[in-house]
Amino acid sequence: MDKENQRRKLLGEEPIGKLLIKFSIPAITGMVVNALYNVVDRIFIGLGVGDLAIGGLFISSPISLIIMAFSMLIGIGGNTLVSIKLGQNKKEEAEKVTGNSFILLILTSLLITIFGLIFLKPLLDLFGASPSNFQYAYDYMKIILIGAVFQAIGLGMNNFIRGEGSPTIAMKTMLIGAISNTILDPIFIFWFNMGVSGAALATIISQALSAIWVMRYFFGGNSMLTIKKEYLKPKLDIAKNIVAIGLGPFSMQLAGSMVTVLLNNSLKNYGGDLANSSMAVINSIAMMVMMPVFGINQGAQPIIGFNYGAEKYDRVKKTLKYAIIGATCITTTGFILTQLFPIQLYKMFISKGGNLTEISKIGVPGMRIYLAMFPIVGIQVVSSNYFQAIGKPKHAMLLSLSRQVLVLIPALIILPKIYGLTGVWLAGPISDLVASIITIYFVTRSVKNLNSDKTTI
Repeated sequence: MDKENQRRKLLGEEPIGKLLIKFSIPAITGMVVNALYNVVDRIFIGLGVGDLAIGGLFISSPISLIIMAFSMLIGIGGNTLVSIKLGQNKKEEAEKVTGNSFILLILTSLLITIFGLIFLKPLLDLFGASPSNFQYAYDYMKIILIGAVFQAIGLGMNNFIRGEGSPTIAMKTMLIGAISNTILDPIFIFWFNMGVSGAALATIISQALSAIWVMRYFFGGNSMLTIKKEYLKPKLDIAKNIVAIGLGPFSMQLAGSMVTVLLNNSLKNYGGDLANSSMAVINSIAMMVMMPVFGINQGAQPIIGFNYGAEKYDRVKKTLKYAIIGATCITTTGFILTQLFPIQLYKMFISKGGNLTEISKIGVPGMRIYLAMFPIVGIQVVSSNYFQAIGKPKHAMLLSLSRQVLVLIPALIILPKIYGLTGVWLAGPISDLVASIITIYFVTRSVKNLNSDKTTI
């Protein structure tokens, strides 16, 4: 049995519980490992440089989110389209999508590098950098921008490896990068005394190794889908479909960048540099909790997409159910840890010789409030991804934006004017609650009407 038939049998007939675990565990590992790029950088910089440097990295994070947003726009959008095409037994069309996605990832990342390097200083001022942390943010991000193409290829094309039914290989992509980064960070930061520049250099070298691994997979004859030369010229109709489907996760990441800008400025105005540094730690902890949820999403996406394309709707419903249960267990565990052990979590990032006491006074209540609705976030994220997986980009985009734009941005504008810094923290749980209610309504209605859907993509 060839690879394509094996994949069809796997996705279309394997028991859903077993299949979701098989796809999600490597994806979870990969996403957690991917989060370690930023978290490990912040830990080593916090211990080796100081809390202001952590704040500087968080100030610059909207640019990293923009790079990731475009990688997800093309990677997730293209892979979703590929999964549906394969479910419809249209391999050649799937290969056209794969080739177009690869070249689009390269082109968009190069444009981000050029634009970012030209406008880096005014961007950091816009993002809320202060005289105390500006130079840290600038030194770090000017190097990260140079390596944007490596992140785009490694992150974007890894979706296609997972979508082919090779989650273990996709996991290795992330492991290669994260292990390399963990090894190189202390070498550049401590041994070579390069500070934040060393952390950035370690990151882009690690991302380059991941990109090389991905390209070796597709160009070395190991993949089911071949990247053919004739498909590397972007086609407008294919690009439009990729972008349309990928708009959900893209919008969420881009909104995340916008929210971080607003959040940084609110924290700066109502809490100062220590509030920014506190939020950097909260963000890192939340990222580590959410990455396994995103891993479940990635594991569920090809299963939902394939079975939706094959009109096996019972398998679609069961996959969604199991993914929601798994995600809720993870976010609830994260909620318990952040409520019970906030000071211990801060100690992972801030050395005792730094401003740990001052940051704890601001950050401990901040962490408890900001992440208060964590248990229900898993439902919202998985359900938004469900619409992404079945090729309904408008629904996916609406639900993805509901949490970070429709509610969070107004909350960040209004609440701090009334409650000060506490209002900044309150914006998080309020947006999580409202967005979850909206999402549950839409996904419940969609599942009830699933049998009447038609796969026309």
